[in-house]
Amino acid sequence: MATEAPALTMDLVLRTEGRRQESSAALDAGRRSKLGQFFTPAPAADFIASLARLPESGSVRILDPGAGAGSLTASLVARLIEERPGLKISVTACEVDPQLHTTLEATLDDCVNTAARFGVHVEVNLVRGDFISWVTGENGLCSLPPEPFDFVIMNPPYKKLAASSRERKSVAAICTETSNIYSAFMALGVHLLGSDGQLLAITPRSFTNGPYFRPFRKYFLDRMHLDHVHVFEARNKVFADADVLQENVIFAATRTNCVERGPVVVSTSRSYSEEVRERSVPYAQMVHPDDPEYFIHISADEEDTALAASHASLPCILPDLGAQVSTGRVVDFRSKEHLRPDHVPGAVPLIYPLHMRDGVINWPVKNIKKNNAIMLNEQTERLTFPLGHYVVVKRLSSKEEKRRVVAVVFDPERVPCERIGFENHVNVFHANGSGLPPEVARGLCLWLNSTILDRFIRRFNGHTQVNATDLRNLRYPSIEQLTAMGSHWQTGTWPMQEEIDELVGQNVK
Repeated sequence: MATEAPALTMDLVLRTEGRRQESSAALDAGRRSKLGQFFTPAPAADFIASLARLPESGSVRILDPGAGAGSLTASLVARLIEERPGLKISVTACEVDPQLHTTLEATLDDCVNTAARFGVHVEVNLVRGDFISWVTGENGLCSLPPEPFDFVIMNPPYKKLAASSRERKSVAAICTETSNIYSAFMALGVHLLGSDGQLLAITPRSFTNGPYFRPFRKYFLDRMHLDHVHVFEARNKVFADADVLQENVIFAATRTNCVERGPVVVSTSRSYSEEVRERSVPYAQMVHPDDPEYFIHISADEEDTALAASHASLPCILPDLGAQVSTGRVVDFRSKEHLRPDHVPGAVPLIYPLHMRDGVINWPVKNIKKNNAIMLNEQTERLTFPLGHYVVVKRLSSKEEKRRVVAVVFDPERVPCERIGFENHVNVFHANGSGLPPEVARGLCLWLNSTILDRFIRRFNGHTQVNATDLRNLRYPSIEQLTAMGSHWQTGTWPMQEEIDELVGQNVK
């Protein structure tokens, strides 16, 4: 019967894939968006299950939170049956959507029956409810089993959590503060793992950097060792039948108390069916030991490594330049009574992303829904900056924009005024709350718009937001290099991209 195992376990995976496709097609798009879940295709589930480090004997306890149709569970159980038929298997699968309970139950029964043909005992527990409520014992759901899990395998839902939400408060009370339900699932998964247990997951890449996930990253990295990280070159290949363009990573991580961290296997492929390329990366290269933000730097290939080395070789951080970067101080909906659609006596310019074009601020812009000005008074003066040269960066960009970082210069000769307000959707480079030297501002703007910086940001930032924290954690050319670049550009004409890159190449070696 041993020779039959690969075929029969493959049948288990294929039957589960059929259930997944049927369930996915039947799920209403609005309901899917509300739940924030996309089911795991069989190739993805098999790949994730392949990262599990299997014990030689004994028993294994598996947790699949947000199990959906049960694809991840089926792939891992199929591998265990085929490679470790002597193990006793226990599976706990959680699913909040009642429409999926029958499908998931069929997959779990299929796991039990397939395993039984090889004399393998599989015990299953279907939790018909919300995973977070199950962990916390809320809403009458049973409390946690006393034993920790050996594997937590997940494709968690994705949606933001309001600061006042029950889920966010519950997870913070047990684990850590976090702003998205997918990282909440990850944190609880870490919490439920036994020593040397593995977390196996496919998630958005956004947790690897940015300020919103910092508490989660600290919680995660303090307790887990990253074993393997896989990235895809093409975003549309991950959930091909669900039209999902989220940047995702697949990873395996081990629960550990060890301070010493070994190398991480980083792999990449265009899709599941194409060649997978692997390399070993020192842990300190992926998670810099002295980084207070706990950023996770994923260098997928040698080009990424070269980019990271090029960035690391830059001579300065922002304090070396006597500069800081802040999010715009004006939150328009909190200052409605002070805003004006056009400039009037007693008002000063209010700068939105829509005022940014061709390297400079173009103000005012007529016939827009946003406002062009903010009244200057005792309530608003602290929200504004004195007249000077500033570099302004969009906080949000689409994945399809030519550049992830879009920067311009606020030139006081183009927009003469007493003070300036910068709205919350832009970041502002300044010098202790005042303007920068003109040539430094122009050089910094050119550097931020360069192709080499764009390549670095796109490779290592898993989100489309460009936060002030991200900009603070970058390295920069020296003041002399910025000044040299800035002296070659007068803000009357915005240079072509090739000219920007040539200027950067001449001055930043």
